Amino acid sequence: MIKSLYTRVVLIFLVAVIGGTIISFFMATWVFKDKLNENLQIPLLNFGQDIVQIFATLPFNEADRFIRDMHQLESYHIRIYEETGQFKSYGKLHDEQLAPVTMAQVQTVLDGEVIQVNPGGVSSILLGIPLTTEMGTKAMFIQTISLPSISFSIKLILNFATYALVIGSVVFLVAAMFLVKPIKKLTQATKHIAGGDFNVELNIKQSGELGTLAKSFEYMAEELQQLEQMRRDFVSNVSHEMQSPLTSISGYALALKQVDVTDDEKSRYLDIIISEANRMSKMSDSLLKLSLLESKTQPMHLDTFNLDEQIRRVIVSIQPQWSSRNIDFELKLKAVRLMADYDQLNQVWTNLLTNSIKFSNDGDTIEISMQQDAHHVSVRVTDTGIGISLEDQKLVFERFFKADRSHSRKYEGSGMGLAIVKQIVSLHQGDILVESELGQGTTFIVTLPISAN
Repeated sequence: MIKSLYTRVVLIFLVAVIGGTIISFFMATWVFKDKLNENLQIPLLNFGQDIVQIFATLPFNEADRFIRDMHQLESYHIRIYEETGQFKSYGKLHDEQLAPVTMAQVQTVLDGEVIQVNPGGVSSILLGIPLTTEMGTKAMFIQTISLPSISFSIKLILNFATYALVIGSVVFLVAAMFLVKPIKKLTQATKHIAGGDFNVELNIKQSGELGTLAKSFEYMAEELQQLEQMRRDFVSNVSHEMQSPLTSISGYALALKQVDVTDDEKSRYLDIIISEANRMSKMSDSLLKLSLLESKTQPMHLDTFNLDEQIRRVIVSIQPQWSSRNIDFELKLKAVRLMADYDQLNQVWTNLLTNSIKFSNDGDTIEISMQQDAHHVSVRVTDTGIGISLEDQKLVFERFFKADRSHSRKYEGSGMGLAIVKQIVSLHQGDILVESELGQGTTFIVTLPISAN
């Protein structure tokens, strides 16, 4: 199977031209067959009558010598048959080039009839004429060995070229229709996608460039459909996440307008309003940060620093979160220097550790370990909290996703932290995995290259 579109177009053109030429040749031959025969028959008959006149006028031997010296023998070959089938030849044709003559044909001519035979197609005619000599009646057969006249040949070539052009063009146009058909399908599919319909099926079975293009197009349509669904989910999630704090703020603001509200209640209502406003602010900041990371408009500032020291500083910076719940840390860190964006990785460890603290029980221990090889370093953050189901592990890095929805009121959060972590790690050409069982805790494994590429 020829996969290259260019090669196929070239081959189709060559086949069209060659095939059209062959077909047009046979058509031109068939159309002009009678005219060619007529064009050859008239001079052949005139030449034959001249030979008959020579034998009728001159003695046989003189006529024999005269004919052998004729220049017309370059265009004609003469055979004079006896009743026995023996014949004399005049001309330059070899025996294998002589058109066959049967004894029945010889006898027909001896009986006084003029016959015409086409033994070699349109360019060869065999004419049989009775010949009366002093030695009795003989059968003379004249065979043409020259091409048609130049003027007629030019006419034939022009007609042949016309047939070749017309037939070749028709063949190429028919072939082009099959070649362009998948492109038309792609054009129609493009219009559907432009109109918002991403559910397209091309059903193009070809291989090569068109087959690859069709598969890529179908893959693109699937990706666009997923992106559109993600966009709708994103709008729905944002609306849902914003609706809750807005409802609280609106409800408690109306409550403050009541005249019988005590000072303690007012203070509590204001605290709730401030808390919900801060929640919306954090969510907005997270969305903006994730948007900047995904668009890659925020440049990375690469520095070389000690990774173990950075993790220790993050633990110290979030001390109020874990010390109030008597949560301990077990550190198994090595002195590892790597090149990365310090602030972005700081966000990674902050989000992971905050997440582990949030879902751990009071008095639990969070373990942080580190392994290093020649080119990569892996950091494991393990807690003994509520864990994540196997089904939810596939979605845990999606934005707005909360692993345990039944605890969404107890464990506050926007569901943006792990999505930000995933994006930052990807920007550093690293990888992050999750291992967890419900009720047994969770481990996040972050693998980063030591040197930036």
